[in-house]
Amino acid sequence: MILNRALILGALALTTVMSTCGGEDIVADHVAAYGAAFYQSYGPSGQFTFEFDGDEELYVDLQRKETVWRLPVFSEFVSFDPQGGLRNMAVLKQNLDILSKLSNSTAANEVPEVTVFPKSPVMLGQPNTLICLVDNIFPPVINITWLSNGHSVTEGVSETNFLNKDDHSFWKTSYLTFLPSADDMYDCKVEHWGLDEPLLKHWEPETPAPMSEVTETVVCALGLAVGLVGIVAGTVFIIQGLRSGAAPRHQGPL
Repeated sequence: MILNRALILGALALTTVMSTCGGEDIVADHVAAYGAAFYQSYGPSGQFTFEFDGDEELYVDLQRKETVWRLPVFSEFVSFDPQGGLRNMAVLKQNLDILSKLSNSTAANEVPEVTVFPKSPVMLGQPNTLICLVDNIFPPVINITWLSNGHSVTEGVSETNFLNKDDHSFWKTSYLTFLPSADDMYDCKVEHWGLDEPLLKHWEPETPAPMSEVTETVVCALGLAVGLVGIVAGTVFIIQGLRSGAAPRHQGPL
């Protein structure tokens, strides 16, 4: 229920429908949320974004009161006045203040789900990016940090804004550029009200396990056996060839 979450959500959604009209379920090829916004009492803080197919197009920086494009090239094709987003945030704040006075419910906290994976197949010594995907976030107040061998890492770290989901929860992604090494281990640390303690999601490069002495012995024995079989077979063929060449030749009559 929205009231007991001390959060106001607002969205103007545009859905492009490619299926035909009729009794069947509507299937959307693309979904855009223009003006997806929330405002919450904690902080206080909020967010105003344009999204397309789950990816952010822009957001309004509420402190600087300016539009920030996810990719600068987007601003070459369209513009957005940040005052529109700021007005929406003011309305959401006013609605939240009114609803908070009418409600005595406690806040609802969801338990976030965390997954860590590399952007591309890992090759030791080759630059890569670790991705920490945090799903099922509510309320949208969270702290995501990176650890390398137990020590905090800030260089090469970036993250997205909160992205909306159909169930009114959020998801967010944090990135860490790194140089894979067999000696390094990484953790994505997530702090949220839905967790009793900070959650550490561990990741380290997968390196082939060294063979045991028994395995090495078996492999060597198999190699030696194959080699001996080859030698024996080669010797037999050579002997057969020599015998064939030494066979008596019958001469015809003069």
